[in-house]
Amino acid sequence: MIRISHLVHERFMFLFKFLHSPTYVGSVTPSSRFLAKSMIESIPWSEVHAVAELGAGTGAITQYIPQAARAQTKVLLFEKDQTMQESLKRRFPNYLCYSDSRELQLATKNAEIEQLDCIISGLPFFNFPQAMRNQIVEQIHLSLRDGGLFVAFQYSKQMKQQLGEWFDIEEIKFVPMNIPPAFVYVCRKKA
Repeated sequence: MIRISHLVHERFMFLFKFLHSPTYVGSVTPSSRFLAKSMIESIPWSEVHAVAELGAGTGAITQYIPQAARAQTKVLLFEKDQTMQESLKRRFPNYLCYSDSRELQLATKNAEIEQLDCIISGLPFFNFPQAMRNQIVEQIHLSLRDGGLFVAFQYSKQMKQQLGEWFDIEEIKFVPMNIPPAFVYVCRKKA
């Protein structure tokens, strides 16, 4: 019963946030478990010592990290919305939370992480102004180790060209069981 009421609360909060700020909340509902699992299963967790999740929202993807990652893996969460960020801090007290993905390098430095092995993203890139997109993609590139993974979902293939300039796109998976259906980009930082 508690789980159902949590899901209902989560969905209403997400819808409210979307209606209030559709530029920063890219969907009317949190990511489905199918999308979350597609993202999580794309990552070789045994090789991940430090990971960041950008646009963690209500934790729809975050909730799968503890089972997948090694116990000592450092996890950084980024969520701009203050209400969602506070919820993430309560649900995942062992993870560090930050507001601005454009300060990814500063956050990794503050967490005493030299470079990240993997970055997960649910950011609605195409809703952002181009200059902001450029800043975030550059921060991702600079923060990842050579050969590190960037796994992001988007609702279209409009970011393919820009991501292809910075990363080797190894795979784009289509996830129809999500509202709206999504594409998972599995990208590797060029050495």
